[in-house]
Amino acid sequence: MSKKRGLSLEEKREKMLQIFYDSQDFFLLKELEKSGPKKGVISQSVKDVIQTLVDDDLVFKDKIGTSVYFWSLPSCAGNQLRSIQKKLDSDLQTSKKRYIELTDQCNALKKGREESDERETALGDLKAIQQKYNELKDEIAQYSDNDPATFEAMKKAIEVAHASANRWTDNIFTLRQWCSNNFPQAKEQLDSLYNEVGITDDIDYLEIPVVPVCSTEDQMVEGNI
Repeated sequence: MSKKRGLSLEEKREKMLQIFYDSQDFFLLKELEKSGPKKGVISQSVKDVIQTLVDDDLVFKDKIGTSVYFWSLPSCAGNQLRSIQKKLDSDLQTSKKRYIELTDQCNALKKGREESDERETALGDLKAIQQKYNELKDEIAQYSDNDPATFEAMKKAIEVAHASANRWTDNIFTLRQWCSNNFPQAKEQLDSLYNEVGITDDIDYLEIPVVPVCSTEDQMVEGNI
């Protein structure tokens, strides 16, 4: 014997609404959970079904004291459905109007774009120009290292690095002098430590680097830009 098919959500909603319509009374949730099985809706699903009806404004609820009551009348459902129908009719008219506007715009844009030899030639020329533009763009990108702004940024970075290196060199000299003044008896041990970390006697300040500057004409001659 085949197992009886369970009710769908929509069928459960209809069954629960019928409880309200038949009685035209107010219910507590626990009362609905008792009435639901009589209509074929198991008590465990009554709460969720009622909530969907509340969300769709087909069932109303209100808190009175500490209790929450639910109710629904056929007239309320009819008013709700008529309101939904009115909104859908309004949306439909708006969509039809928008469709007509877009159709008119589409037809207007098609004017002057009819297929012809002249149009095909113009499209071919446009494609060639776009291709040339992309080629030139790629070529310019190859010379980005010679961009004046890039060159100036590199120059400033070199100056910052040079100043930082000499500042640390100055710190090393200051530290070595302080160690010599405060620990003269440990000169050999200190010299050994200096050598281990790469601080040798020939350490000195860096000279200011000379950045070569080429004129635009020189770079053009050399083929750099």
